[in-house]
Amino acid sequence: MRVSFVKLFVYCFLLLFCIGCNFAQSPPPITSSTPCPIEGNAKSDRIKELNKLKNRIALPQASDFDTTITLQKLLAKGEDQKRWSSSKAVKVIGYVYNVKVGGIETCNCKTKEKDLRDTHIELVTDPMNPDKSLRFIAEVTPRWRQEMKKKGLNWTTRALRDKYLGRWVVIEGWLMFDEEHEHQAQNTSTQGKNNWRATAWEIHPITKIELTTRPR
Repeated sequence: MRVSFVKLFVYCFLLLFCIGCNFAQSPPPITSSTPCPIEGNAKSDRIKELNKLKNRIALPQASDFDTTITLQKLLAKGEDQKRWSSSKAVKVIGYVYNVKVGGIETCNCKTKEKDLRDTHIELVTDPMNPDKSLRFIAEVTPRWRQEMKKKGLNWTTRALRDKYLGRWVVIEGWLMFDEEHEHQAQNTSTQGKNNWRATAWEIHPITKIELTTRPR
């Protein structure tokens, strides 16, 4: 009887210990009341640095813009990992082919709340071509969504979709190479069967978006 009691005690202790370990390793879900840090909840230092680029809140100044870059140049074919710089901002004109909620990613601490995730805006130069491998990705982040809210602007995914889907726009923001998607981009994965973008370069975050007319 005593042996059985000891075994039960040891079992309960180990069970509680394991539960404690799992709790320590799994951070609480990110909500509007538990903000995500700028590096997100990535484990590797490399992805933490990548997330810091995605979550930039600084407004690019005139000297930050590379005015030679157009959407056509960003979509140009060929290996492009070193083609541009993540320290530069751009201003491009494109047609909004799609607007949707981004995936569950470490940059947003893997939250499942849609308003705390990025918004993907898919830009193209030819509205009549449905080829996914010709699309460029620009993203609105939760931080910029909050900044725009302070100015009375609605940058939720639904609002952005309602206003810009199927329209020509001018977008400004920071450039960054998203290495997490380089194997899904045509320029860095030419043989990829499930490519859904032309390049792993993105405008991320978007800092300004406005309607415009189709370029002549």
